[in-house]
Amino acid sequence: MPDMETIVSLCKRRGFVFQSSEIYGGIGGFWDYGPLGVELKNNIKRAWWKAMVQDRGDIVGVDAAVIMNPQVWVASGHVATFSDPLVECKNCHHRFRADKLKSDACPDCGMRGQLTEPRQFNLLFQTHVGPVEDDAAIAYLRPETAQGIFVNFQNVQQSMRRKVPFGIAQIGRSFRNEIITGNFIFRDREFEQMEMEFFVKPGTEDEWHDRWRDIRYDWWKRTFNIRDEHIRIKVIRREATTIVGPDPDDVEQEKPPHYSKGNYDVEYKFPMGWSEVEGIASRTDYDLGSHQKLSGKSLEYFDDETKEKYLPYVVEPAMGVDRSVLVALLESYQEEQVRGEKRVVLRLPHALAPIKVAVLPLARNRPEIVAIAQEIAATLRPHMMTVYDDTASIGRLYRRQDEVGTLYCVTVDHQSAIPSDEKYDGKVTIRDRDTMEQIRVPVAEVKDVLVAKLAS
Repeated sequence: MPDMETIVSLCKRRGFVFQSSEIYGGIGGFWDYGPLGVELKNNIKRAWWKAMVQDRGDIVGVDAAVIMNPQVWVASGHVATFSDPLVECKNCHHRFRADKLKSDACPDCGMRGQLTEPRQFNLLFQTHVGPVEDDAAIAYLRPETAQGIFVNFQNVQQSMRRKVPFGIAQIGRSFRNEIITGNFIFRDREFEQMEMEFFVKPGTEDEWHDRWRDIRYDWWKRTFNIRDEHIRIKVIRREATTIVGPDPDDVEQEKPPHYSKGNYDVEYKFPMGWSEVEGIASRTDYDLGSHQKLSGKSLEYFDDETKEKYLPYVVEPAMGVDRSVLVALLESYQEEQVRGEKRVVLRLPHALAPIKVAVLPLARNRPEIVAIAQEIAATLRPHMMTVYDDTASIGRLYRRQDEVGTLYCVTVDHQSAIPSDEKYDGKVTIRDRDTMEQIRVPVAEVKDVLVAKLAS
């Protein structure tokens, strides 16, 4: 696995991720996704939405507002409890999370005994709604997408005529004023989440919790082609925390969140160690019950068949898009020797690769070659993400496309376009990223051949 510096360099150089407002010195915990990064993010989101909504008949989607009535965050417990312990070094004045420090020494300047007593720091980003900035106008940027689902539970259930068990999924931005950020896009202050709340009958939540653990673990393995030694499940119960998978002794005891009776965390082995990429929480009826109590509106579900009325329990698979981008880059990055030269290749799964095909004219000063290359690129674009590149020699173009994970390169040469050439055959070369094998295909068949390759 590459180190984080290698991935950061690749992302900046090839247009995956940039530091936000970099020309002004940047701002901690905020990142901008470049042309390739946004394609990778969108492909991951499409893969998740397809698995969670399109391929199932029991989950629908919503897109709730970022700013909600502030009472939502009172009911959820975020206003009162969404905080981390903050300490400050009296010497260098840098701030840290107290629960992440292993000694009384400052991690930055090394001074001992100079840390202040911990105080609770609320992570909600506060703003104001309307023209007057007083206490009555205070609102918050959402710290999670889940609450937008809970407050719309009844709207969705009734409008879509859904029967329990069913789920509601959402992809959207969230904001947390983290004390410290770091490890590139692993921990941000603005990030995207993909969350699904699955509403079940009380008493069936344990069965559904286990079922969603298996579904989500399999999705991670399949979607990102993750090696067995890089993924595991952390089981977090009130009584103990255990590991299922690699490094079972590498575990710190922790308790599930206040809203959960237990969690399954899917963990990935990042360069800095094992960390969560998705949490599958058994949230009981905590959220619906809290909103029902504070709003005064009944959120109970009535079962027409059994004539029962109850507050559903909830199982929640929730993950961050940004961390999944980091997983995709780390897991697919490879270096190898080809004819005595280093070849860097991102072996991204086909569904995730930002660019499916690059069309490369062998000679940009030959109009015949350029015309055919541009025509092929125009033909392919409606069917797959395609780029046209004539800015370097063919060897360098291949290496550039390998480094960003492009699946296939189509090269138009003299044989393809110039009838007077003694080797003219009216064909182009299609090169495979992973095997580097090349085949010659008639120009008229390029689209069908590539569509078939991607479909398979």
